[in-house]
Amino acid sequence: MKIRTRIVHSCLIVAFGVGMTAATGAQAAELEVLHWWTAGGEAKSAAELKKMLESKGHKWKDFAVAGGGGENAMTVLKSRVVSGNPPAAAQIKGPSIGEWGAEGVLSNLDEVAKAGGWDGLLPPVVSKVMKHGGHYVAVPVNVHRVNWMWANPEVFKKAGVEIPRTWDEFPAATEKIQKAGFVPVAHGGQPWQDFTVFESIALGVGGADFYRKALVELDQPTLKGPTMEKVFTTFATVRKYVDKDSANRVWNQATGMIINGKAAMQFMGDWAKGEFTSAGKVPGKDYVCVAAPGTAEAFTFNIDSLVMFEQSSGDVRKGQQDLANAVMSPAFQEVFNLNKGSIPARMNMNLDKFDDCAKLSARDFEAASKRGSLVPSIAHQMAVSAATAGAMQDVVTQFFNTPAMKPKEAADKLARAALTK
Repeated sequence: MKIRTRIVHSCLIVAFGVGMTAATGAQAAELEVLHWWTAGGEAKSAAELKKMLESKGHKWKDFAVAGGGGENAMTVLKSRVVSGNPPAAAQIKGPSIGEWGAEGVLSNLDEVAKAGGWDGLLPPVVSKVMKHGGHYVAVPVNVHRVNWMWANPEVFKKAGVEIPRTWDEFPAATEKIQKAGFVPVAHGGQPWQDFTVFESIALGVGGADFYRKALVELDQPTLKGPTMEKVFTTFATVRKYVDKDSANRVWNQATGMIINGKAAMQFMGDWAKGEFTSAGKVPGKDYVCVAAPGTAEAFTFNIDSLVMFEQSSGDVRKGQQDLANAVMSPAFQEVFNLNKGSIPARMNMNLDKFDDCAKLSARDFEAASKRGSLVPSIAHQMAVSAATAGAMQDVVTQFFNTPAMKPKEAADKLARAALTK
């Protein structure tokens, strides 16, 4: 069997066995859960899912694998499938779902999706990601918004400037912030962080249609065109206002610069919110969450999803259905996303327990879905294959670290990288 080797780094592997409940004689699936939800809010979320599944009569056998960015779990997943003993589920993102679907090893979830009304609960662009060949094979756990800008309002006040809402406003604001003695942009010089900033600039400079055509459809003329040159020109402007110590800084250290009042703003997904919460900071008071310049009416999404693999046991298949139902339940969607900083994947949720940033994200998520400006994050493996995204990310980081490179040259290189398969 040919198995794809590229699987998104944030996957969760859930291995199912078949067990019998001795006390009652009832058949139930034993759920051996291999994952790295080992700390903080994620561990709490895993515990909640365990309780939900055990309430259905299944057994949860925890097999947590910490560290490695998921590489160890990917190895286990591949070996299980190759040996003919695939796990029942794995959390896989974006195009990787289709890659596994093409292997013919995924289980059809149409029955549970129809019963749960998933088509009415999920935006079409999200449900499309959960399907292969028109059939549901995955269930979404959450939705992260990537095109956020996190700002320290006190820094802006001291610098005497307003938070920039467009990229045209950005240079003047950052000049004043720098002259006031602050770091305008908190950033970590790592390729994925560079790519995260770049995609927000592309969305803000060109709009959702440009973003989709260039970074999802990989249209060559668009990738080489004048708008992409302007994206790189703007990216170079942002680079000017990043401090000299940014190389290899991890993302949450950059967030800490906002929290501690050393920097004005950071471009990062909503997982950054957890750092503010842990520091006891209040949104709207101690920090501000706004869409990256020019992107208020658009939304780049990053979705974790649980994919089911075909199983011969009817008990395990029933366990898969219960697992899918548990993940899509309002109770789990609420507790998981409260802990994670993301928002529920299903729409029309009660968000009373969520903070103002999450509520804004949810409103923008639904609004962007309706206006057609909900787009997948290329930086976070939602838009194109891992190989293509990696090649394009290399170009973006090369440009970021090579001031002599011209925007036109970078755009041409990005177009060539987009041809990587």
